[in-house]
Amino acid sequence: MLTDGGGVPIGLAIDGANRHDCKLVRATLESIPVDRPAPTPENPQNLCQDKGYDYPEVRELVAEFGYTAHIKARGEEAQAIKHEAGFKARRWVVERTHSWMNRFRRILIRWEKKAANYLALLHLVCGLITYRALGLSG
Repeated sequence: MLTDGGGVPIGLAIDGANRHDCKLVRATLESIPVDRPAPTPENPQNLCQDKGYDYPEVRELVAEFGYTAHIKARGEEAQAIKHEAGFKARRWVVERTHSWMNRFRRILIRWEKKAANYLALLHLVCGLITYRALGLSG
């Protein structure tokens, strides 16, 4: 899953549970439904990832899509939070979005046999999360 800084889902890709996350980077980045502005030196676009994506192929792919990769290990970010005043962790944003998705019981356990049906449910849930994040529901 790819989210913005506030945890709103932007892109999504699915595969089997035994597939490593680094194999889905291209599919996830290609799943972004809207055109994004081109990155500039004054306004670069960053992509924060965890240590599971620390591979040269992933770094090259992220650069190919025009992002600046920020890959930190768990310990590095925890130390920065302890020692730097005002440091804000970035890794928890996607985990929080997964938590929001788990509130929809239908997708918590995958019962659909066809991947397309499950992906459609995930897109519906992402749409609802985005709608709620916009604050249009009152």
